[in-house]
Amino acid sequence: MTIGRQRFRVFQSVFPIERAQLPRDVLAGLTLAALAIPEVMGYTQIAGVPVVVGLYTMLLPMFLFAMFGSSRQLVVGADSATAAMLATALAGIAVSGSDEYLSMASTLALIVGGMLLLARILNLGVLANFLSRTVLIGFLSGVGIQVAVGQVPGMLGIHSDGLSSITHLLLHWPTLETLNVHTLVVSLSTLIAVVGMHLVSKRFPGALVAVIGAIFASWLFQLEEFDIALVGSVPSGLPSLQFPLFNLTWEQFTHLLPTAFAMVMVILAQSSATSRAYAARHQETVNDNQDLVGLGLANIGAAVSGAFVVNGSPTKTQMVDGAGGRSQLAHLITALIVLLMLVLFTEPLAYLPHATLASIVFLIGFELIDIKGLRKVLYERPWEFWVSVVTMVAVVVLGVQLGILVAIALSLLVHTRHGYRPVNSVVISNGHGRWRAVPLNNNAQLMPGLQVYRFTHGMYYANASLMSREVLYLVNSARPSLEWFCIDAAAVDDVDYTAAQTLVTLSYELRKLGVRLVFAEVTDRVRYGMDRSGITQAVGEEAYFSSVSDVVEAFSERPHNIPVSLS
Repeated sequence: MTIGRQRFRVFQSVFPIERAQLPRDVLAGLTLAALAIPEVMGYTQIAGVPVVVGLYTMLLPMFLFAMFGSSRQLVVGADSATAAMLATALAGIAVSGSDEYLSMASTLALIVGGMLLLARILNLGVLANFLSRTVLIGFLSGVGIQVAVGQVPGMLGIHSDGLSSITHLLLHWPTLETLNVHTLVVSLSTLIAVVGMHLVSKRFPGALVAVIGAIFASWLFQLEEFDIALVGSVPSGLPSLQFPLFNLTWEQFTHLLPTAFAMVMVILAQSSATSRAYAARHQETVNDNQDLVGLGLANIGAAVSGAFVVNGSPTKTQMVDGAGGRSQLAHLITALIVLLMLVLFTEPLAYLPHATLASIVFLIGFELIDIKGLRKVLYERPWEFWVSVVTMVAVVVLGVQLGILVAIALSLLVHTRHGYRPVNSVVISNGHGRWRAVPLNNNAQLMPGLQVYRFTHGMYYANASLMSREVLYLVNSARPSLEWFCIDAAAVDDVDYTAAQTLVTLSYELRKLGVRLVFAEVTDRVRYGMDRSGITQAVGEEAYFSSVSDVVEAFSERPHNIPVSLS
C-alpha cells in the first residue's frame, strides 16, 4: 500500500512511501547516522573548522535537499573533495578555526548555493557532463592521496603547518623527533579497529565503535596528560540561523570566486554521476535541474546554519543503499538523530582524540583512491587512463583548486580529441542487399565509379581539414576513377562555418577532377544550415538523397559519358 499517491514537487524524493519499505528506510537512516557522523567529524579536520560544524552539515542541508531535490538516493553532506578545496582557498587569507575563517567558509557556501541556483535558472545542469568519468576517477583519486597524506601529521602528533599539497609536504616535512608515541598508539589502534571490523562486515559501524572506544579510553585514562590532543568542549544545541557576514574585501571576494566555481563543477559532476548511477540501478528517473535546486538550497542552508559547502556524497549514498534505503526518508531519520545528538550528547565529544579523527579521515582518503577504476580504464581505454593519471598527479602536486581546472581542461581535451579525429569509413555491399562500413585504407567502392564516405561526427573547425584530406585521398587513389562521391551524413548533427566552407571548396575541387559530390541522409536541421552556407548552391538541389539506396539507384540510372560541368 502506498502513502500519498502524488509525487509532489516538495518532498518528491520522499513520497510516495511504501509501507513495506518503511522499516528498511528507518534502518538505513540509523545506519547512515552511525557511519557518517564520525566521517563528517573527520572532514572538519580537512576543512579546518570545529567538529560541531561537521554535524551541522547533516542537519539543515540534508533536510533541504530531501525537501527540494529529486533524487531518492543521493545523500548530501560534507565531502572530502570540497572540504579540501575549502582549506586550500582559505589557508592564506584567514587563520584556521577563527571566527573570520568560519564566516568566510559559510560565505563560500552561500556563493556556491547562489551559483547552483543560477545554473538551474539557466538550465545548466548539462555542465555536469563537462567532467568525464575518466577525469573524475583521477580527480577523486588525487583528492584521496591529498587527504590521506594530509592526515599523517595528526596521526603522528606532529605539527603540520597546514600542509595542503605533496610539494609543500616534502619541502616542509617536520623532523620525526617531535613524534608523539602515545598519539601514534591511538592512531594505530583506531586503524586496526576500523579495518578489522570492516573485514568482518562492511556494514558494521567500525568508525563509530572506534570513536566511542577512543572517547571512553580518553575519559578513563586521562589521555590528555600524555600530551594527546583532544577535540575539547563542543557546544550543544542547534546552530543559530544567520546569514554569514558580508565584510569581505574585494580582493577576498575575487579570491573566493574561482574556488566557488571549481566547487560547483565538482558538485555538478559528482552529484549528477552518483544520482544517475543509483537511479539506473533501481530503474528510476532523476531530474538534474531539480537536483540543482536541492543542492543550491542545501548549500544556502549550510551557509545560514554556520556550516560549510556540502556535496552529493558517493560514499554516504552507498551506505544508505547498502542498508536497504530507497528514499530521502532515510536521510531525514539521520538528520533527526544528528539533531538529538546536538541537543543531548555533545559533552562526551570533548574527550575525543584528534588522532582518532585523523585516522578515520586517512582511511576515507585511502578509499577514494580508485585503483579498481584506474585498472578498468587502463584495460578498456589506455589513452584515457593517462588522462586520469595526469589529473591525479595535478591534484596531488598543484592542489585541489588548480587540479579541478586541469580536470576540466582535460575533459574538454578528451571530448575534442574524439571530435577532431573521428574514425570514418567507406561503405560497401555485404552481398545481401545491405551495406557495411570498412576502413578507409580499403578504398573500396560501393559500385564501380561510386564511393560512399561515412563521416561519424559533427563537422566543425577541428575536423574539417581531416575530412578534406580523407576525401581527396579517396578520390585521387580510387581505382577505377570515380564519377560520384557520396558523403553519408547520417551521423552528422551539425556543420559549422569552417566545415561548410571546406565542403564548398571540396565540391569545386572534385568537380575539376570530374567527380560529382552528393549527400545521403542529411537531416532537415543540417540541410537548413547547408542551404544557408552556400553548400546547396555549390552542389545543386538534386545532390541530396534520403538514403544510400537512393544514391545507388540514381547512380545506376545516370546518363553515361556526360562530363561534370565546371560552371
